Amino acid sequence: MLPAPYNQLLEKLSRTFPKERLVTDPLRTLAYGTDGSFYRLIPKIVVVVESEDDIQQLLTQCRALKTPVTFRAAGTSLSGQAVTDSVLALLGDNWNGFQLSVDHSKVSLQPGVIGGQANAKLAAFGKKIGPDPASINAAKIGGIAANNASGMCCGTAQNSYRTLSSMRVILRDGTLLDTGNAASVAAFRESHAELLRELDQLAKATRENTVLHERIAQKFKIKNTTGYSLNALIDYTDPVDILQHLMIGSEGTLGFIAEVTFETCIEHAFKASAMVYFETCEIAAKAVQCLKKAPVAAVELVDRAGLKSVESQAGMPDFLKDLPSDATALLIEVRGETHDELSGLIAQVTGSITHIETVHPVEFSEDPAVCARYWGIRKGLFPLVGAMRETGTTVIIEDVAFPIEHLAAGVVDLHKLFKKYQYDEAIIFGHALEGNLHFVFTQDFNTQAEIDRYAAFMDAVCDMVVHKYDGSLKAEHGTGRNMAPFVEMEWGADAFALMQQIKALFDPEGLLNPGVIINDDKDVHLKNLKPLPASEEMVDKCIECGFCEPKCPSKGLTLSPRQRIVGWREISRREALGQTTKGLRDLYDYQGMETCAACGLCATACPVGIETGALIKMLRGRQLSTGAGKLGQWFADHYGTAMNATALGLKAANLAHGVLGSKMMGTVMEGARKLSGDRLPRWTPAMPDGVRFKPENTHSRDNIVVYLPSCASRTMGAARADDQKTPLPVVTQQVLERAGFSVRFPEGLNDLCCGQPFDSKGLAEVADQKARTLEDRLIEATEGGTYPVVFDTSPCAFRMKTLQDAKVSVQDITEFLHDAVLDKLSLKKVARKVALHTTCSTQKMDLQAKLKHLVEQCAEDVVIPDQVGCCGFAGDKGFNTPELNSHALRHLNDALEGVTEGYSTSRTCEIGLSEKSGFPYRSVVYLLEECSR
Repeated sequence: MLPAPYNQLLEKLSRTFPKERLVTDPLRTLAYGTDGSFYRLIPKIVVVVESEDDIQQLLTQCRALKTPVTFRAAGTSLSGQAVTDSVLALLGDNWNGFQLSVDHSKVSLQPGVIGGQANAKLAAFGKKIGPDPASINAAKIGGIAANNASGMCCGTAQNSYRTLSSMRVILRDGTLLDTGNAASVAAFRESHAELLRELDQLAKATRENTVLHERIAQKFKIKNTTGYSLNALIDYTDPVDILQHLMIGSEGTLGFIAEVTFETCIEHAFKASAMVYFETCEIAAKAVQCLKKAPVAAVELVDRAGLKSVESQAGMPDFLKDLPSDATALLIEVRGETHDELSGLIAQVTGSITHIETVHPVEFSEDPAVCARYWGIRKGLFPLVGAMRETGTTVIIEDVAFPIEHLAAGVVDLHKLFKKYQYDEAIIFGHALEGNLHFVFTQDFNTQAEIDRYAAFMDAVCDMVVHKYDGSLKAEHGTGRNMAPFVEMEWGADAFALMQQIKALFDPEGLLNPGVIINDDKDVHLKNLKPLPASEEMVDKCIECGFCEPKCPSKGLTLSPRQRIVGWREISRREALGQTTKGLRDLYDYQGMETCAACGLCATACPVGIETGALIKMLRGRQLSTGAGKLGQWFADHYGTAMNATALGLKAANLAHGVLGSKMMGTVMEGARKLSGDRLPRWTPAMPDGVRFKPENTHSRDNIVVYLPSCASRTMGAARADDQKTPLPVVTQQVLERAGFSVRFPEGLNDLCCGQPFDSKGLAEVADQKARTLEDRLIEATEGGTYPVVFDTSPCAFRMKTLQDAKVSVQDITEFLHDAVLDKLSLKKVARKVALHTTCSTQKMDLQAKLKHLVEQCAEDVVIPDQVGCCGFAGDKGFNTPELNSHALRHLNDALEGVTEGYSTSRTCEIGLSEKSGFPYRSVVYLLEECSR
């Protein structure tokens, strides 16, 4: 039951917001309210906002009832600036605006655009945005700007503050100001003359105060996100310019950034990286000072503890294990517009430190794979420490900056504090050119003694950084709650009073993200600490960073992978305390389990490889009754019979479709589904006809390939509207034989299955049993592995590739066609625009590039919708939980103008894609067959 003021607010909001965008249930308020920090506050109401009008309506109602509101983008924040126990305004799906200027010099981005997605679009023009945080593939523009996030290469010259051109901002009274629109600015100057006048007076007084002016200028010579962007008061004279630059780094405490226009930066085509090792931190610091004057794009420092944490990872040199105890590495990147320029720059950079002794010779690599490995390791250091922590503890990353001349001394002093306060596992890494260091350690918040240890340690760190080196307590992660008690300590009384005036000027009622940046509670950083209780070993290492979320097809429909883990942790915590969990479990059944595609794409984005889908499949297995388990076993034992029945059922439905037509058939089937309590699968006009494939081996024994058509390929034919009626196994055999292969099928094909349908239901033992039987038949067919095995369906290929202790090697249709078939065929491209969908399994097998190349050899124009990942069909989810498929493909048609056909490598995925697009999706084999006739 909500407290009275929130009930009143909810009632008012329900007049203008759809019910589904007002979230109050205990599972989603907990899950949606969780960010990447080590703080936990649970919002009373989560409001999913989809437009500027929504923000204005929400602010109006919250002001009327004096109810605080906090804005949330991706929730990758680390300092507690995106959590609240009041109203959380969560960005919905419609904030993806992207507009590039004609000369490509500026890009306008709405706050829901993920930084990495913006860069992917800009890359075609040789451009990128300036900020480059390690979280760029998950963090959204709203958070990047509101936190003034920087990163590894942008330094202070290309952060949000420095590359800002204009913005659309909504103030606490609901007023929208577009600083890039002359009419909007003129109207604002009239309507908010008093606000601008006071801002102007603050700026003039600051510039005239020589001591304060110099203090601000000095503080922003290095990275600094502690407090507000006071440099706006001395860098600009127009109060509108001051206003928009104060918004950068304000963490949602001054207003809502509805759009930001950045000046774009050059994305150099040629890059090279080197990992350079020094015997001590002091020697590395000397090298940094030399490199500061050299043409480098980035210099990242990693201390010995950090190197130790990655020394056993694949691709790392063996000598890492033998480095001295104080060894320090610098990861250096050089960029150029041409290869010759790059070579010259490498020579300059190498020459700048040639007089400084290194443990091993300096070697730059231009190999993208090598460079990606270096940077992947650097970006993964924070979550890697989190993954190695003891269950029940949390991982903390602090973010300080020293004047570069004090870099080495700062590192030494940090190590001394680690030792004094017994943080023996702590590591240091950071952006060395900026004197910006991150240090990561694990912390137990389960006892008061441990909280006291943390408090004493943080007091000592702040004292050292501020009073000894006059550094920044938060260089790029934002102030949040984490550093709010120390803002005055870092800046001094005058500057802090100026920040208080700014907050009061923009938010006199204190309703915008209260407690963040400005907070009178000197212990706020020690309160509302997030519990990370043990739940299941496979996910206990999750640090709730949110990197997984952009990959998830159910995010926004119900829960994301991070949110599923958060929910299950809470259920586990309550059960461990003997508390009731029925309400949460009932909600979790649908939000957590039923709507999870279990596609595993989350693991490809997780820095420590956690696959939340594996958790969900395990929980599904636990829920199964004895009867359900026996039924699953029966299907496994009588698989051929079940497949024959499936084919007959599909054929009967197809015949009925022909008689009744799509509209009447849809009405009849939807009625039957409702009468069954949604137990019957949903019918769609894209439903395939039933087929029964009868395998016939090629008579020749030359160039044999063993071909395994999947269950779906053997039973599901074309949809009624598709003019390609030949079953996929027949077409695949034609293509293979055309390329000179003799095709052999395993014995007892109709009974064979990789186990995927059983695995997705949580029937792990039955699934493995089917996979082992299939493996035995494949060993026989290949005569002990003599011949290659090819699967025509990617999920099946992936499952068999990852089968533990597998005795047979299989290939997905994509890689076999690309590697073994393509150069044996004579192709004629079709002059058509085609769509391509890369299945989750294709992505997990890292075959995207091969599939794209394959299709590009067959079609003149290939479209890959950039906002579509997993299609959400998930085997049979498209039939039984169709809302998941609809949600996952909600942006599919945005990129399909002029397209009339699509291709993929999974028959079930193609059903959902066909329905949502309105045209047939087929296996890529059909396209290759057509082009090779």
